[in-house]
Amino acid sequence: MTITGVHHAQITIPVGAEEQARHYYCHLLGLPEIEKPDSLMGRGGFWLLVGDLQVHVGVEDGFERTSTKAHLAYQVTDIALWRQRLEEHNFTILDGVPIPGYERFETRDPFGNRLEFIQACA
Repeated sequence: MTITGVHHAQITIPVGAEEQARHYYCHLLGLPEIEKPDSLMGRGGFWLLVGDLQVHVGVEDGFERTSTKAHLAYQVTDIALWRQRLEEHNFTILDGVPIPGYERFETRDPFGNRLEFIQACA
């Protein structure tokens, strides 16, 4: 009996904000949307593919996303360009606590979800 990996992680956005979230995650970040099973279509939200991992973007009201340290960390190439791209779109960039062997920064999506961008140093 073994846990062999992580299948998906879920974040939430406010009910009715799917198009704004698609713009951020699919267009700005370039993540591909994948089809949800028919049995879950009526629940709102959408799914993304990040490498071999799925990120499920669910809908939920009544939650203050900026009050939590919970986050997803996106492993990236060319972290400087990611920082620049997000700054150009007026997202606040925060430097994370240093981790030896990595460059990283944090930001929040339009809904307050904390995101980390991380790249191993060469």
